Amino acid sequence: MQHKVTNQFDTSELSFEDFKAIVIKDYKIAYESRQVSLQGRKEALTGKAKFGIFGDGKEIAQVAMSKAFKNGDWRSGYYRDQTVMFATGMATVKQFFAQLYAHPDLDHEPHSGGRQMNAHFASRSINPDGSWKDLTQMKNSASDVSSTATQMARLIGLAQASKLYRQNPELKEFSQFSINGNEVAFGTIGNASTSEGLFFEAINAAGVLQIPLAISIWDDGYGISVPNKYQTTKEDISEVLKGFQRTKDKPGIEIFKVKGWDYVALCETYETAIKMCREEHVPVLIHVTEMTQPQGHSTSGSHERYKSNERLEWEREYDCIAQMRKWMLESAIATEEEISELEDTIKNEVRTTIKQSWTKFLDSVKVEKAQTLNLLENLGNEVPQVKKIALIYRSEIDPLRKEMFGAIRKALRITRFHDSDAKSALKKWYEEQKEINKERYNSGLFSDTPNSPLRIETIDPVYSAGSRMVDGKDVLNACFEANFKKNPRLIAFGEDLGLIGDVNQGFAGLQAKFGEMRITDTGIREMTIIGQGIGLALRGFRPIAEIQYLDYIYFALNVLTDDLASLTYRTKVGQIAPMIVRTRGHRLEGIWHSGSPMSVILGSLKGVHLCVPRNMTQAAGMYNTLLRGDEPAVMIETLNGYRIKEKLPDNIGEFTVPLGKVEVLKEGKDITIVSYGAVIKQIMEAVTELGALGINVEVIDAQTLMPFDLDMDCAKSLQKTSKLLVVDEDVPGGASAYILHDILERQNGYYLLDAQPRTLSAKAHRPPYGSDGDYFSKPSTDDVIEAVYQMMSEFNPEKYPEL
Repeated sequence: MQHKVTNQFDTSELSFEDFKAIVIKDYKIAYESRQVSLQGRKEALTGKAKFGIFGDGKEIAQVAMSKAFKNGDWRSGYYRDQTVMFATGMATVKQFFAQLYAHPDLDHEPHSGGRQMNAHFASRSINPDGSWKDLTQMKNSASDVSSTATQMARLIGLAQASKLYRQNPELKEFSQFSINGNEVAFGTIGNASTSEGLFFEAINAAGVLQIPLAISIWDDGYGISVPNKYQTTKEDISEVLKGFQRTKDKPGIEIFKVKGWDYVALCETYETAIKMCREEHVPVLIHVTEMTQPQGHSTSGSHERYKSNERLEWEREYDCIAQMRKWMLESAIATEEEISELEDTIKNEVRTTIKQSWTKFLDSVKVEKAQTLNLLENLGNEVPQVKKIALIYRSEIDPLRKEMFGAIRKALRITRFHDSDAKSALKKWYEEQKEINKERYNSGLFSDTPNSPLRIETIDPVYSAGSRMVDGKDVLNACFEANFKKNPRLIAFGEDLGLIGDVNQGFAGLQAKFGEMRITDTGIREMTIIGQGIGLALRGFRPIAEIQYLDYIYFALNVLTDDLASLTYRTKVGQIAPMIVRTRGHRLEGIWHSGSPMSVILGSLKGVHLCVPRNMTQAAGMYNTLLRGDEPAVMIETLNGYRIKEKLPDNIGEFTVPLGKVEVLKEGKDITIVSYGAVIKQIMEAVTELGALGINVEVIDAQTLMPFDLDMDCAKSLQKTSKLLVVDEDVPGGASAYILHDILERQNGYYLLDAQPRTLSAKAHRPPYGSDGDYFSKPSTDDVIEAVYQMMSEFNPEKYPEL
């Protein structure tokens, strides 16, 4: 099927014949996209796909938008945008159906390698060796997420990048990311999703930052079954947003409103809006009204259930393709016969492409099926029960790998007492296929490129006679300054980060040295602070996005987990966002400033490194490691460590702390304590008194929780001590359970124990305010001493009688 791409806006004079050709081409794209939606729904409902969601009813507006979309531009949209993708050449119909069928081969489905449901698009920014492609020579799409309005967060960073590339002369050399900041970040969102707080947060941030962001709202009047009267004040989002409209005296957002079935008005609106956005760096919003959704929300239901007959009749009349067709006839652009012939040709082309995509999807599975059948039948000649399995598997019509593996595994269970060459051959094939499918379905949680932070060389800190003792905050400050000098793409932002240098002074004085463009304050908007970091990282920057306190990370958790944490995985390492989320936590004072919710992070941010340094020197070494790598991380500095004295390394910007490597802080022979972060201070205090009680403790600092102890040094410690206590400030069953699980299962530490392993954590509630609240809620020095002593007493009550 010949791929069609729309013509860009052209200000030169056109003949009527040239104009006709452009219009007909646009109609072809729109009509082809509609057929993709209609046929795609059938494919899902006949069982070839698990689910289907489509962009029908939005085609003409998306064709108009695509005319303004240039190389270097970025899209941050959602699952209704198939026409944009077809019209810009960022996707093909074959690729669309390969994704619908979950084809795991990137050659066929480059957006996600079959990992995302259909209509979730992404361009590929990264080469296999981890290097960046030239993003200015391609059209770019950030990887889609399903959660409503989440695409708005990263849109802020995608657009801000253009402003930085235009205004900072030090960035001119990075021409593979931008050409003078001329790139526009296009966002799309459904009308109902504008009810989300994240949408309003993004709109406000865009108005404050004055960045080249163009948001299109596809308004079909509903959010699944819920109409606008329950979604939006005045049932009209552009009316609600009028306060953001820029004026002669005040910057803001330029708002446009246009009907989704009016081809000419749409083209004129997008040409005007995007020209303004691109040249002036003014954020624009295009509210596209009177759209339809002819097939309803998705294959999960029909819109006839909740729309009146009058509404359905209106939608048929004002369907954007029907209206464009009518206009083409009235304007003598094409005759009825010409349009009908064109439509028949497109229908046939789409059907042919669908068959080709389905065949390609099944081809590799069919080869594997034949090999599996051969192996099963060979074993079946020896074991009759396996022969039955082979017969059932042979009868399967278009079986997937699930059925193949199910048959093999059942056969291996049945033949558990049987040994033969046939069984060995089947088992060998099974193990080989497991590895292949691991790459297909489980790889790419991290980039694992040559630039991975796990591959960064470890450089020890260097101290000399002249090394000074300074506050912990000054160690961080020196580290940040050294890195900002080296890398002009390094930027940092957050609440109170710029002018005053953050609430704990880690950035004190650095805005004056490096400028407001690179070190800057933000409003109170945690979701878009994280999104800002993601978007900037996608465009080649190295952002440090600060969340002021760890307790506030909950506000941004949706963006962190749905977008950042899954990005590398869901694009199969097609996109990376090497940002650092800087925050501070553990013990300080009160319910809202003493949090240590590690279990929340561990459970929701797989795909992001989690660094939990015990002091600021360790934090500095981790920053140095991460800033040389290409993967995202959350860095949790210890809240009560900024004014504790530490020796400043002479190589403050060079030394590195490896991720996933524990550090033995004190060697011992009686019991192993594993911990991290602020509570290390209480543990080290406890160790002194425990020594006086005759207990020799080994203390291990985890340093990072994701990854955790890659060399399995905790198990090596247990070979000496045979006893294990895990201490942390999370709730019971949180990070302490995570650490315990790793040591006992992955490291096989269970077999090294001669006593029950224990955990010592904070209480289940948040810590109350005040020193007493802290003492009675989080592990204290006394708690550590008594927990260790009790374990030793249970092991040897004569030597350690009960307290």
